[in-house]
Amino acid sequence: MSINTKDGEKIDMSGCFITLEGGEGAGKSTQISALKKRLEACNLEVVQTREPGGCPSAERIRSLLVTGQPGDLGQKAELLLMEAARAEHIRQTIKPALDRGAWVLCDRFTDSTVAYQGHGRGMDHGDIKWLNQWVTNGLEPDLTLVLDIEPDQGLKRTAQRTHNETRFEQEALLFHQRVRAGFQNLALAEPERFRVIDAHLPIGHVEKLIWQAVDNVRQRKKR
Repeated sequence: MSINTKDGEKIDMSGCFITLEGGEGAGKSTQISALKKRLEACNLEVVQTREPGGCPSAERIRSLLVTGQPGDLGQKAELLLMEAARAEHIRQTIKPALDRGAWVLCDRFTDSTVAYQGHGRGMDHGDIKWLNQWVTNGLEPDLTLVLDIEPDQGLKRTAQRTHNETRFEQEALLFHQRVRAGFQNLALAEPERFRVIDAHLPIGHVEKLIWQAVDNVRQRKKR
């Protein structure tokens, strides 16, 4: 985990913060569970969490964001609800875990807000960046893994599930293509933090690629 000071200097803190990002149907849930087991086998405390959600109050906000129809919320309300859930998530779950030295694995974080509300919705990126910075107080992941998949392929996967969290899945294909481009642009802008994983590959292969990236971080932490 790193914190940005007002001077732009990064300070390493205790614990390790890893985020998994990607479009709908990329396989994040499957891979984050597998990664948790690998890290626990290394005798590490691991906290698996998600956004929006990750604590009781944020989970209640999640239900407003991921269920219902795409037009149920205006863009500003959607963005502010995302940030409100994040503020509680960090306060109640992420920061306490990192402070005690745990490894936190989070399914989505601030990069999803940039990709979905910024690129997907077309909202002002400067506003989103400011809100993310304000809510997180400069908290950044040590590593961000983007599971990259063609949107039409990802949506075919989600269509096979039985669940009611389909508000974003119901968006037009063009929306999901813009989201994918957003993640790709973020990865290009910060290659030191991001690793892009081809999510079209077999699940076992994806798991190995993820572990290679995470184990590099683990080895650095041990030095």
